[in-house]
Amino acid sequence: MAGFINKLLLVFLILQNNCMSHESTLSLLKRYQQSPWALPSNCPKNRHPEISPNSPNFKLEVRMPGVTPLMSDSYFCTVVPVPPGQKSYIVDFKPHASMDTAHHMLLFGCSMPATNEDYWDCGSRYGTCLDEAKIMYAWARNAPPTILPADVGFRVGGNTDINYIVLQVHYGDITAFRDNHNDCSGVTLQMTFLQQPLVAGIYLLMSEDTVIPPGEKVINADIACLYKQAAIHPFAFRTHTHQLGQVVSGYRIRDGKWTLIGRQNPQLPQAFYRVENPMDIKYGDTITARCVFTGKGRTTVTRIGGTSKDEMCNLYIMYYMEAKHAKPYMYCMQEGSPELFKHIPPEANIPILVSPDMAMHGHHTGKEQPGENVILQQPKREEEVVLDQVSHLEEAIDWPGEKLKLGQVSGVALDSKDSLIIFHRGNHVWDENSFDQKHIYQPQGIGPIQYNTILTLDPVSVKVLNAVGANIFYLPHGISTDKDDNFWVTDVALHQVFKLKPNGDYLLVLGQAFEPGSDSNHFCQPTDVAVDPASGNFYVSDGYCNSRIIQFSPEGKFIMQWGEESSLSGIPKPSQFFIPHSLTFVPVLGQLCVADRENGRIQCFIAQSGQFLREIQHPEFGERLFAVSYTTDNGGQLYAVNGEALVGKGVPVQGFILNFTTGELLDIFKPAKQNFMMPHDIVAANDKTVYVGDVQATTVWKFVPAEKAEHRSVKKAGPGIEMHEIDATETFLEAAIEGKMRSPDVLEKHKSKSVLKQSSTAVSPVLITLLLIIPVVMLVGIGVFIHWRKGKMYGEDPDSKLESIQSSGGILGRLRGKSSRGLNLGNFFASHRGYSRKGFDRLSTEGSDQEKDDEEGTDSETEEYSAPPLPPTTSSS
Repeated sequence: MAGFINKLLLVFLILQNNCMSHESTLSLLKRYQQSPWALPSNCPKNRHPEISPNSPNFKLEVRMPGVTPLMSDSYFCTVVPVPPGQKSYIVDFKPHASMDTAHHMLLFGCSMPATNEDYWDCGSRYGTCLDEAKIMYAWARNAPPTILPADVGFRVGGNTDINYIVLQVHYGDITAFRDNHNDCSGVTLQMTFLQQPLVAGIYLLMSEDTVIPPGEKVINADIACLYKQAAIHPFAFRTHTHQLGQVVSGYRIRDGKWTLIGRQNPQLPQAFYRVENPMDIKYGDTITARCVFTGKGRTTVTRIGGTSKDEMCNLYIMYYMEAKHAKPYMYCMQEGSPELFKHIPPEANIPILVSPDMAMHGHHTGKEQPGENVILQQPKREEEVVLDQVSHLEEAIDWPGEKLKLGQVSGVALDSKDSLIIFHRGNHVWDENSFDQKHIYQPQGIGPIQYNTILTLDPVSVKVLNAVGANIFYLPHGISTDKDDNFWVTDVALHQVFKLKPNGDYLLVLGQAFEPGSDSNHFCQPTDVAVDPASGNFYVSDGYCNSRIIQFSPEGKFIMQWGEESSLSGIPKPSQFFIPHSLTFVPVLGQLCVADRENGRIQCFIAQSGQFLREIQHPEFGERLFAVSYTTDNGGQLYAVNGEALVGKGVPVQGFILNFTTGELLDIFKPAKQNFMMPHDIVAANDKTVYVGDVQATTVWKFVPAEKAEHRSVKKAGPGIEMHEIDATETFLEAAIEGKMRSPDVLEKHKSKSVLKQSSTAVSPVLITLLLIIPVVMLVGIGVFIHWRKGKMYGEDPDSKLESIQSSGGILGRLRGKSSRGLNLGNFFASHRGYSRKGFDRLSTEGSDQEKDDEEGTDSETEEYSAPPLPPTTSSS
């Protein structure tokens, strides 16, 4: 009997179905006809759908009606009816909240809300719904808008039993309300009356009886249910535990084979992360989940419950299914058998550790004195984990082991084995005579580059593994690869985009040779390509003459485009470009990030829709940012390189490591003995090796974490891969662009800056050692001689002489000490933490959850700087 009561209590905690209000259905339905509530001037006044007779699409505002919480950890709810009488579909959730104010928000679908009040306390007085509360959306930590897959929507209204949307907002820390302002946090629902063929829903797996003994190192909570419904297609998942959870994993079992749905550290933001491998779950499959806990640090038994001192083991699976079979909510609470879980993949048992300073704490320190006005801090809860410390990058000076003959290196990429791919221009160069005013390539008569322009190298030995691309290209520019190691390249002279097999065979050619244009069949000096590994859609940055991003289907069919040219004066707006020069795709989030070159910034977009998400800009970038690359290490990082200022001295030319989630600048790197000349492209491997292609130095620089770099005294001087047949004294000019031509004095300035390439030879380590020792010996000798002279002059005793000689050693010791106490950038940047917040749509925590306080790094902390006024002209390459 007690167990049955506990189960009922648990369901009560999860769904919050307090039945304390017994208002009639009729009185609640009348609310839809009533006038909008009187809200503060800064809150939306129209709480009814904005429906146009000429469009099936509309918006529904679900916002708090100007509340002011008086206590931390307050839970307020409000309700909005959906359009009555017919079905509609929610296809997009746009949040309006700040993590400084709202700890998290949840949206529930209800047949009847818990009360008829404008808003109510749904943490203690009431719950959310009189009937079953169906979770539909969650938000936390400044998560971006949520867009469901195409043709998928949450179905509401009509006979769906979802007549109302209840918004629950958890106000964790009321410090933000010191001024007693009114809050109108909430969500704008993008909705449509058009029937969606696929209906979204939530499948919840939840443990109910797990017991975690104090001090126990590892405890598993296993859940498993036989699935007996129509097929569902998971597309996102969300994990949830409290403080003791280490990792949560979900699987589908079919014919004895375990297929991963999702695996995540529940101490990370408990978001809905994308299911990486598309799958279905059909009748007869088994759905399972395992939560790994630790009892270390606890002195009492921990059980499943609703407070922060209790635990939970939840896995939410967001799915879609055919409309005719749609079920908006399903759950599994059955304990999995030990025999079944003997076969769980080993990865499910490997905890993802959390740094101690990210551990969750309670609200009170226990040290407050009576009568003190204590401001309750939002507890450290479910924060982004600190993963590997960021290592400072150093140039691999002894790389490569052999010389290669290269032209201007315009692009670098990696294949699936992390082999380095170089795209270079052979004996062709891009200078001020390459194009006329209409962007037509002038020296067409010289024919294509006769050398292999695409080289695949072993990243260690620099052995050429593959060489293709001869007699195809005129002025190579960008290169990237897909999951099948095909090459995607652009040629600015041909105004074309190519997809080539690894053996160089053509798979796809877009654009018309030597014909610049701006329609769906033409490009104008396209710069780069990025491929979505999931959908196969690809994106082209186009480019020097057109300021746009174009989306194509895997077959090369035009889908859409976005972007416009930014003005030469003023602050560039979102989705405006001044040479979109480089692309990188973020698979786990479905985002596309663009190096907006002459605006000196990175812009990130939802790739599927082109919706602007944010920009990243730092003073260290200067006026120009040439290239950007993404890796998943440390929870997601961006690597970028800037360029020399066109006018004035400007900032140094160097490389950058950025936290993808927060935009924080983590590290700056550059060559050890020489400077970047014109770094044009960058690519980073997941082992933290970084390659930079330098178009003017005709080389590829390699950088590795400092701990992997050899001692500099035995390294070979000089840049990475050396020159090609072009004379070492030849200078390289940047091409002028129509409407952006540099003035003659600026061009002349750049001519004078052209750098002669110098050969370098390795210096003998013995010679270096001698050169270092000789000054030291001379210094010691001079010190001894001075001391001897002083002894002769002042008659020092033997003890004084010995002390003086020792002091000479002390001076030498201090010199050594001074030389070793310089700024250690490796240690400095390693102290800056990289936070992981990858995933599908970053959503919220449960009502009882508590997250980290204001020490956390967030998107809102990304410092955005206005770009300085641009010069009237720009360079090419």
